[in-house]
Amino acid sequence: MPPPHRFLPAQALLILEGIRSKFNCIALTAEEVFNTTQRAATLKLPGGIIYDALLLTCARKIGAEQIYTWNARHFQMVAPDLAERILTP
Repeated sequence: MPPPHRFLPAQALLILEGIRSKFNCIALTAEEVFNTTQRAATLKLPGGIIYDALLLTCARKIGAEQIYTWNARHFQMVAPDLAERILTP
């Protein structure tokens, strides 16, 4: 994340410690990771957008009604069909 939204590692850890009991961990299978990576490559999506694609695969897996990100543009590039669910906090 670019400043001023970037957290120091210690800050990120504190935040995660504070919220981890409120969230469920979503795991992807090897096949889901491969398919997501393959789709990103087919769409010629560059570099770190693969992480956005993996997060969106998790969101699809659980049927998320809302997806929050500071980088809505990249998320919408990966999943234009989810554009109305992608929100900036």
